[in-house]
Amino acid sequence: MHPRPRTVWQALSARGFLLSPWPWRAAAYLVTGAVAGALTLVGLVAAVALGSVLAVVLVGLPLLVLTALAGIPVARLERHRLRLVDRGPVPARPVRQPPATGPWPWLATRLRERATWRELGHAVLFALVLWPLDALAVAFALAAPLSLAATPLLMATAGGGEEAKVLKQWTVTTWPAASGVAVLGLLLLALGGYALGLAAGARAELGRVLVGAPRGGDQEARVVELTRSRVRLVDAFEAERRRIERDLHDGAQQRLVALTMTLGLARLDAPPGPLADQLAKAHGEAGRALEELRELIHGIHPKVLADYGLPAAVADAADRSAVPVDVALEVPGRLPQAVEAAAYFVVREALANIGRHSGAGRAEISGGHRDGRLVLRVRDDGRGGADAAAGSGLTGLADRVSVLDGRLSLSSPPGGPTLLSVEIPCEPCDPPEPTAPCA
Repeated sequence: MHPRPRTVWQALSARGFLLSPWPWRAAAYLVTGAVAGALTLVGLVAAVALGSVLAVVLVGLPLLVLTALAGIPVARLERHRLRLVDRGPVPARPVRQPPATGPWPWLATRLRERATWRELGHAVLFALVLWPLDALAVAFALAAPLSLAATPLLMATAGGGEEAKVLKQWTVTTWPAASGVAVLGLLLLALGGYALGLAAGARAELGRVLVGAPRGGDQEARVVELTRSRVRLVDAFEAERRRIERDLHDGAQQRLVALTMTLGLARLDAPPGPLADQLAKAHGEAGRALEELRELIHGIHPKVLADYGLPAAVADAADRSAVPVDVALEVPGRLPQAVEAAAYFVVREALANIGRHSGAGRAEISGGHRDGRLVLRVRDDGRGGADAAAGSGLTGLADRVSVLDGRLSLSSPPGGPTLLSVEIPCEPCDPPEPTAPCA
């Protein structure tokens, strides 16, 4: 069983084209194009003329601006009409979303879009050139053959059975001649069906190029949406980390502090003996649990990063490192939260690897924000030979950086030194307070 044609081009190459709905769909596409094009011409001419006359008193300027947007509804209508000759959807070209709600942000955004002017060009071409071509195609491929095929009927009604005008040019005076013209009209009507399909197919391809997304646009839109969804997942993950850190800090940690203080006071009141020893042991365990919880909270999302930004958090991580670290990081103000978090955890993972595996005597963290990118470099004088694919944890960090359109690179020849570089495109935020975090 042959698959059902989805476009007029596929239908033209299939059997039974003339007996299918496709010739009539092609005729409907061309007829509606002729009508819509004529109305578009009238509307554009009236809007430009009225706007030009009223521009003397500045009233017509808004009308001229709105005329520049006339291509939007015309393009939307064209995408709907294309369904007559192409069963598949025709998506519009992607446009940016306005930065705020309301008519003025939408108008300003739309006037800066290339798609707006492309659609206006289509509307002008539609009004001046395309609709007359649609009308001519229908006239030659459908109206003229139908007129020829109707010659005997015209001869019987309008000519009183004596004569008939063929296309208002030639006179037929005998019934055999009228029948011959009718047969010729039917043959031309059959050929006209194919001509309508060809004209509608070519016209639809032009319309798709002018007002539709490029071929493969669906895949590109999916890639864009996947990238955006990955960024949203990272943002949601960071928000969840901050929530867990806040709950642990304000909940479990405070309870452990209270428990440690209670056990300490109980030790002071208890007389020497086995009970005092057990209380001392419990007090020590509670203190160690509190320290571990603080380290866990710091690892989830350090408060210094949320409150004071990336340079302060990197300096804090350097102070906690088992290897002495020199820090030279210059960042103007705050960066987006996702960028700060990704950069901080890259630095922390790098310092942890240096302390565990490198045998380095000293490390250095340098970088800053320049040319629209955050650049970080972590260098150590260890033995080298590090491999990001050997379970060092840097693969996951590289994926996290790539979500932000950044890149992570590692250079670690045997014998050292090891250099870890991170670049993330971003712009500094401008919050009300210099130390306030930003989204």
